[in-house]
Amino acid sequence: MDKSWEIYIKRFRHYLKLERSLSENSILAYTRDVNKLAKFASQNFEGKSPLGLELEHLRRFVNELGSIGISDYTQARVISGIKAFYKYLTYEDEISEDPAQLLEAPKLGRKLPDTLSYPEIEKLLEAIPLGEPEGHRNRAILEMLYSSGLRVSELTELKLGQIFEDIGFLRVIGKGNKERLVPIGQDAMKYLKIYQKEIRVHQKPAIGHEEFVFLNRRGKKLSRVMIFLIIKKTAKKAGIDKNISPHTFRHSFATHLIEGGADLRAVQEMLGHESITTTEIYTHLDRDYLRQVLTEFHPRR
Repeated sequence: MDKSWEIYIKRFRHYLKLERSLSENSILAYTRDVNKLAKFASQNFEGKSPLGLELEHLRRFVNELGSIGISDYTQARVISGIKAFYKYLTYEDEISEDPAQLLEAPKLGRKLPDTLSYPEIEKLLEAIPLGEPEGHRNRAILEMLYSSGLRVSELTELKLGQIFEDIGFLRVIGKGNKERLVPIGQDAMKYLKIYQKEIRVHQKPAIGHEEFVFLNRRGKKLSRVMIFLIIKKTAKKAGIDKNISPHTFRHSFATHLIEGGADLRAVQEMLGHESITTTEIYTHLDRDYLRQVLTEFHPRR
């Protein structure tokens, strides 16, 4: 790879971290996409720095992604990373014209998120064995994911000082280090208090992990992977065959609120969405619900 690529990618990383305040996971995703382009350029356009690429070069790169079987969704994500990179180079006056501006991404259908029904949520929660050492911790985790619609990173990064038990709210640090207040349900608060006062109080946190709410057996904050494993294990125990993840609880939280009549703006605020169009995906309603509405309220039912 041309040395200039490494230099510009490093500067791009600093820009994403310091000026855009993106999370480390987002930064890794963006730089991974640009590294794909850098590798392709070094193999096909020898001697071309990122400043020397034109729209036609970028189109060849995208065509290559399609030819090796990369899905439309992944192509769209990679193109988004490339566009961000070249927008940065334009912003820094490294280039006068943005070659990625007219780069087209594959048209994606709007995929509705997977959700769990409320009975399935209850089934999952009841499958957690409270007699085991991690039982109350795991119950608190799943209760909070569902009652507050947290992202998995928001849960793993949650600190003791962000819990306001007296008013029933959490101060959540979301994407771009943006803060928001999110209500926490009574059951979630109940199991959180049990975990804190009866389980966590007897643990010795590892150095640097003292303030994190959820800890593993070694006293370190839980990783995203560990949350995934807890959910997979619980789903299997509950006999739920759906492919669920921490985000499934967030989807279910939003969907159940909107189906119950919640204001879209309120749900947007709780989810921490910058644009309400992102929240609107949760306004999908299943066919049985639509049929029920028609039966109950239409004069010619």
